[in-house]
Amino acid sequence: MTSEVVENELEFYSKAEKYWKDVPPTVDGMLGGYGHISSIDINSSRKFLQRFLREGPNRTGTTRALDCGAGIGRITKRLLLPLFKTVDMVDVTEDFLTKARSYLGEEGRRVRNYFCCGLQDFSPEPNSYDVIWIQWVIGHLTDNHLSDFLKRCRAGLRPNGIVVIKDNMAQEGVIMDDVDSSVCRDLDVVRKIIRRAGLHLLAEERQENFPDEIYHVYTFAMR
Repeated sequence: MTSEVVENELEFYSKAEKYWKDVPPTVDGMLGGYGHISSIDINSSRKFLQRFLREGPNRTGTTRALDCGAGIGRITKRLLLPLFKTVDMVDVTEDFLTKARSYLGEEGRRVRNYFCCGLQDFSPEPNSYDVIWIQWVIGHLTDNHLSDFLKRCRAGLRPNGIVVIKDNMAQEGVIMDDVDSSVCRDLDVVRKIIRRAGLHLLAEERQENFPDEIYHVYTFAMR
């Protein structure tokens, strides 16, 4: 649990904010020097997401998506804008959201809101989103804040909407990274937090074809 590795909550958040302020607003910066995996990541995410967008009575809509921990908009640009009519972005780093306005190009006109806010303080507008996409950012929230944020995400979903988490998973327990002030949880811990938030797991998938030296990455869909 994060309570065992995070000694000072305020410092945990402020150190992370400071870390990201010094990261260049590029795809390589967003991916910690692993910019070359971006296409593999996006292609896998698209396949995962499209199974929920196919025809059928319970299919997920394509009106509006929310990109959480959006950075400069790598996922908004390549995954969400091609599939959804409008997208909102939320990130704690103002410089990234500023860069996103040029990085997204013409299609960026369909980004309705750029919210500069940490997810621990952010509330999605109720009953508004078909998909809430949360990638490589849950490690910046304590267990309690993550559970509470997921509850707010649940309230933010439209009928048949889904919340998606894609993130690194530890082999066992919770591991602290002092460099960027984040934690990496194992699968069981993440599943428990999802259940605690009142969400039901619909699908879970391990990312393939990533470099061997990085943590295993899993994608979860829930509602």
